Amino acid sequence: MSKFEPSKEQVNVELVIAPACPHCANVLQILTELIKSSDIAELYVRDLGQLPKLASQLGIRSVPWIKIGSFELTGALTKSEIKTWIDRLSSDSGMQAYFSELFTSGELDKVLLLVNKHPELLQHFPGMMADDSTPLGAKIGIGAVFESLQGSSAIKQLIPQLAGLIQSENVNIRHDACYYLGLTETLEALPHIQTLLKDSNKEIRETANDALNMLKNED
Repeated sequence: MSKFEPSKEQVNVELVIAPACPHCANVLQILTELIKSSDIAELYVRDLGQLPKLASQLGIRSVPWIKIGSFELTGALTKSEIKTWIDRLSSDSGMQAYFSELFTSGELDKVLLLVNKHPELLQHFPGMMADDSTPLGAKIGIGAVFESLQGSSAIKQLIPQLAGLIQSENVNIRHDACYYLGLTETLEALPHIQTLLKDSNKEIRETANDALNMLKNED
């Protein structure tokens, strides 16, 4: 089973606390209650007071730091919020919700590290682009990630999904999909971009021309 496909039967949680943290004791109590209610199978707790190098090793900037499956979270989460993240482990939209949280919290660097280590996670981005409920900050973040991966094999794998988005009735979705197809820098994207040269929206037509130029320059 992939690291990003946790078991529905077992949820393991890591918690990092610090002596002066005003919220850590409450989060620890909540997680202990969730073990008693069988929402969590295992809880691993570590104290930065005893392990001062742990923060840099895990990239922890604040505590309490909670790792629920693949989700790394910080702050004074409530019991309801923690249970929501537990439920998201087995949800198709769970990773999308996590990426939205990271983008809107200004943690672009964390997303970049994650997708560079696990490029298969990029498959969640087209769905986020097409979802009207995705925050604008998250969509801007998606663009930043794609630009950082321009010409890479990882973004080329998304051509079928991006090609599907150029059929959208939403002008912004068509525009972004066209631009990202150009970033693939591969002729495989050519026929999909060409269909937008006659789009009803002038800006999309211009973006399609720019995208074609990216492909030609690479060719």
